[in-house]
Amino acid sequence: MSYFFTSESVSEGHPDKVCDAISDGILDAIYKEDPNARVACETFVTTGLVLVGGEITTDAYIEVQDIVRDTVRRIGYTKAEYKFDSESCSVLNAIHSQSPDIAMGVDTGGAGDQGIMFGYACNQTSELMPMPIMYAHKLMKKLAQIRKRNHNKGLMPYLRPDSKSQVTIEYDDNNKPLRVDAVVISTQHDGDVKQSKIKRDVIEHVIKKVIPEKYIDKKTKYFVNPTGRFEIGGPHGDSGLTGRKIIVDTYGGWAPHGGGAFSGKDPSKVDRSATYAARHIAKNIVAAKLAKECLVQLAYAIGVAQPISVYVDTKGTGVISDTEISKMIMQEVDLTPKEIIKRLKLRAPIYQPTAAYGHFGRNEFSWEQLDLVTKFKKYK
Repeated sequence: MSYFFTSESVSEGHPDKVCDAISDGILDAIYKEDPNARVACETFVTTGLVLVGGEITTDAYIEVQDIVRDTVRRIGYTKAEYKFDSESCSVLNAIHSQSPDIAMGVDTGGAGDQGIMFGYACNQTSELMPMPIMYAHKLMKKLAQIRKRNHNKGLMPYLRPDSKSQVTIEYDDNNKPLRVDAVVISTQHDGDVKQSKIKRDVIEHVIKKVIPEKYIDKKTKYFVNPTGRFEIGGPHGDSGLTGRKIIVDTYGGWAPHGGGAFSGKDPSKVDRSATYAARHIAKNIVAAKLAKECLVQLAYAIGVAQPISVYVDTKGTGVISDTEISKMIMQEVDLTPKEIIKRLKLRAPIYQPTAAYGHFGRNEFSWEQLDLVTKFKKYK
């Protein structure tokens, strides 16, 4: 019996993703000057307003207003008619320093918070990611590329920054992807374009350019702007908040998500760094062919360096037992926050690119490297 699974993604112009990009942009700006800073930055946006807050302890000086406006401009909110644009939005700064109670545990090399973190990998795609979320991200990325490269040059010049995608994959009972059953794309647009044209353009220039022909058949369904209109969008259409798209950020619901979001947090927060480490380990296990899929859970206590548990679930696909894989991880990989940060080179201004199109399945990030494969293969 086959089954269906759906994942969604959102564009960099989605109000929540605008917030993620601003928070990570502030983290990057601080890290350019002070890689030992403590940063937990949150952003809220609505019509004509950006509010930045949180806890930051640093010797660096940054212009928060400049970072906000540059980020909003790069995303594409540059026109007053959007009711939210880089030049006219108000920017409020409510940042203060980190609690000394938290700093006390982190200064000794401990985790910056308690919590559970998950990493996952599978052999459905070349990125070792679940197929629905990978195609959902690629659709959003393609739409943004068209919007930025071709605005006012003929190819879909009516596009605005806010958009969402959703991809449904049909699987057989062995978890093998068979076909794309449905694609949903809602894209913000100028008011003088017909919906029929948007649908034709999205199918021709986006969907069929992203999804391989072998996965599309006569039964594949396309839903483009299914409400019939999407002119009002972005922070004017809906308020946004940092960390509100955590399933989009990870595995599209295919695998569990831990207790916290990522954006705006420096890597002393294990919500971020240990989640990256768990993905790094899971991906290398699948790449080493120890399993066809692998879920890794790490758990930490605030101020304690070593994880308090390491759990592995290969869903019955492992060539050795899950217990043996768990022991292998603890033997071969140092999972203290200090060593995770060092191994993955996380004290660097690398974070704003993670704010859209997912944190995983993108080879430009250090946690996607396959440097543990040789070590892990010894256990086959």
